[in-house]
Amino acid sequence: MKALLNIDYTYDFVATDGALTTGEAGQVIEADLIRVTQEFLETGDFVVFPIDAHDPTDTYHPENKLFPPHNVIGTKGRNLYGKLASLYEEYQGASNVYWIDKRHYSAFSGTDLDIRLRERGITELHLVGVCTDICILHTAIDAYNLGYDIVVHEAAVASFNPTGHAWALEHFENSLGAKVI
Repeated sequence: MKALLNIDYTYDFVATDGALTTGEAGQVIEADLIRVTQEFLETGDFVVFPIDAHDPTDTYHPENKLFPPHNVIGTKGRNLYGKLASLYEEYQGASNVYWIDKRHYSAFSGTDLDIRLRERGITELHLVGVCTDICILHTAIDAYNLGYDIVVHEAAVASFNPTGHAWALEHFENSLGAKVI
């Protein structure tokens, strides 16, 4: 069984005026990201939206020292970007759609994602979203360490760092045994 993880495709990470935006790189993947997400939703496969949820007043969270405030709880920055927002609204509440608020790069860190996947017999994870070399990468590493097969949709991932993006795509294949399609 397979599942799709649609990671952090939010206003702050994609919109031109987003707080920590991938900008054009994130915007040009929208059609492919929507296509893949739509396919998974229509076939009834499990679709997870692991989305950063930050509190800029949390002095213990290391990201607050590394990056400007982004994906702040209760702001438009956390909203899904573009057409993904309406697609999510259409399917929200369906038994195969699950939203995860995450504090860390990896969708597995401090969440019940592994439990949700295992109770459904899921062994293969498809990854789309942003940022290729941060949240996608850390999620893929945890998925690898937990024994999942990994598929990264190259046309549906992006980063604000072109060098990091290219490196991560190679790392997925060469170090994690992922399929990059």
